[in-house]
This record gives sequence, structure tokens and C-alpha cells, in this order.
Amino acid sequence: MENWLVVGGGGREYVLAQTLAKAPSRQVYVAPGNVMMNKIPRVQTVPIDEMAFDELAEFASQHHVQCTVVGPEQPLSAGIVDYFESKDLLIFGPSKQAAQLESSKTFAKQMMQQSGVPTANYREFTDLAVALSYVHLQEPPLVIKADGLAAGKGVIIANSSTEAMAAVEQLATNGSKKLLVEEYLQGEEFSLFAMVNGTTFVTMPVAQDHKRLADGDQGPNTGGMGAYSPVPHIDDKVKEAAVNDIIKPILNGMAEAGTPFNGFLYAGLIKTDSGIKVIEFNVRMGDPETQVVLPQLESDLGDLILQLKQGRQPQAQWQQGEFYLGTVVASRDYPRAVVNGRQLPTITDADVAVSYAGVIEDNQHIVSHGGRVLMVTTKAADLKTAQTRVNSVLGATVDQNDYTFRHDIGFHAIGE
Repeated sequence: MENWLVVGGGGREYVLAQTLAKAPSRQVYVAPGNVMMNKIPRVQTVPIDEMAFDELAEFASQHHVQCTVVGPEQPLSAGIVDYFESKDLLIFGPSKQAAQLESSKTFAKQMMQQSGVPTANYREFTDLAVALSYVHLQEPPLVIKADGLAAGKGVIIANSSTEAMAAVEQLATNGSKKLLVEEYLQGEEFSLFAMVNGTTFVTMPVAQDHKRLADGDQGPNTGGMGAYSPVPHIDDKVKEAAVNDIIKPILNGMAEAGTPFNGFLYAGLIKTDSGIKVIEFNVRMGDPETQVVLPQLESDLGDLILQLKQGRQPQAQWQQGEFYLGTVVASRDYPRAVVNGRQLPTITDADVAVSYAGVIEDNQHIVSHGGRVLMVTTKAADLKTAQTRVNSVLGATVDQNDYTFRHDIGFHAIGE
């Protein structure tokens, strides 16, 4: 058996492990994983924290791990790739320096400017009083961002000066020492992922995430409440433009700056009247987009990664003709607060897949533990059918006194 290691424990890592384990000759370990991953054939969890680099590297060495794939942004930003490579261990992900594309929005903006990548105009602030004075005088809407990692919740769209000032104070109170204030970009958002080694890359099908908590894009920003892929109104021509205007220039710019990018590059993009622009870069797969993108892969994920690591140009095969749509089931109080220990919904419908995230075993019962608990995904010839199927399953199985979920995932495309 060929051993692989996935670092992380959420829904994204659930599907990464599941996808790698499709190869019958491959054993996939996940550290720390979650208890439900052990039900996936050829997947086994390992009780090592994602930030325990020395223990992870020792495990990879002792178990002759072919390659380690890192899911979350925190270990990447802290330098797990540098640590593994110092031990001559194969790992797929960016160096600590390259991971600043996500961990420092200032770094990302500077790289975009140097590389000629279009993005929103912005100002950065380290002084709270100066930031408050600035936003008070600007014409809303404005986008207020924390400079560092914020688990997908460090961005606030302010529709008035009062909201903008409150957003600045909120992010500063949460510990952000540097803030960015950006112009608000109007248009259609979408996510484009690439598997990268330097300037060699493979793109994936376009996806669209739903960040807001409630139907109709209402409520606070979350880590993501659902996604679908492909996106019918983001056609191949738009994708090609995004590759030529965004992906290639940023990868060339990173290489020229001496910080070549490796791993999963996540381009959060927006199609505006003046062209495609970058909202943000992330340095790992998205969650929940992974759950609707990777099931479309017909090639072997591990083989693609190894070919990239060997400096070759892989050719990936993706399914055609079906849409994948998934809805996240979150703790009722997410993202404001979370009550753990709730009974999980029992979902047995053969037409949907369930990927588990915030779960734990407690007194021989598997219960909720975290904000986003699981995601229900299906595929269909059209998005409306997929949405209806998922909603039917969730409506029949999920106690909405304990959990919350959106009913309108995919509405941007279904409404057209």
C-alpha cells in the first residue's frame, strides 16, 4: 500500500482524504481528522494536532508517507511546508513566505500590484483613529478587512459610514493590528482553484460559494454555507480570461520575486463591468467548494500531485454534463456562538453524499462539535434538481431547533 497523509480535520479534509483514497492501493492517514473519516474505506485518523509539525513529520517518516497534503491555512502560514522540506519529506503546499498571499492581505495586494493583477483599490491602516476618520469620509459601500487570517470571517461589507466605523472597531477589537479598507466591487463572484508547482498548474471547475448565513445572502459572513460547481454563467471564455489575467501573472510574479508558489491556489474572483478582478487569494482549497469540485475529478488526485511535484505538466480529466451542489448544516447559533454536543441528523438517502466536519465522539455517541457540522451534496443534470433534492433531504432529517442551513444554494444560477 502507498501511504499518504492529509493534515486537517474538517469537511475539506474529509473530501481530500476520500478522493485520495479512491485508489485501491493507497492508504490515507488524516491528522487529526474527525471520527467520521474512519468510516471512509482506506482512511484512518491519527491523533496528532495540525500544528504539531515535529510529530507530523515523524509520523510521515516512520510510515514512509509518499506525500503529505495540507488542508487548512493555519499550518501553511506557520511554515509546515518549510519544516517538512527541511526533513526531506514530500509535501504539497506553499512555503511560509508564499503563504502570505493569504496570511497577509497587504502582501497579497503588493504582489498583485507588482504582477499587474487587477484588484480593488485600497488603503491600509495601523492607527484606529486614522482608519475611523478615513471611513467616515468615504462613500459607502466599503469593504473592511483584517490583514491576517480570520477563518473566512475577517471581511465586513459596510453599507453606511456608521457600519464602516463599527466594522473597523470590531476588527480592531478582535485583535487585528492592521486593517484594509477597499472599494466595493459590484459583480458576480466565483472561485477558481489551481494545483500549482511554480508556474506549472492545473485548473479546476469553477465554483461559487455562499458566505452569508441566511437565504438571499442575508446575515453575517461565515466560513461558507454551501457551494455549487460548475457555474453555468461563468463560461469557458471567462475562465480563460481569469487564467490569463490572474493565475498566470500572479504565479509568474511570485516566481520572479523569489517566492514561487506550490500547492492549491484559491482565487476568489469577481466579474465586473470593467473585467475580472481579485477579491482575495487563499493558499489552500476552499471549504465548502472542495466538496463540490473534487467529486468531479475523474483522474487520480495523488497522481496529479506527484506529477506536479516532479515538474511535469499533468492532464486532469473532469466529468462533464452534471452539476454538484452542497449545503452546509451548521450549529443553530453559528457564527455568533456554538452549542456542542447535539445529536447528528441521520441521513441515509443514497442520492446524496455527506461530508463531516464539526463532529466528535462523546460517550460512544457521535455529536456536533463546532460551527459547521456537516455538508450534504448531490449531483444532477441541472442545478434546480440538485437544490430540490438536497433541500428535501435536509428538511426531512435536520432538526432546525438545533441546526441551521440555507435553502437557496445555487440561486444566482437557478434564477437565470
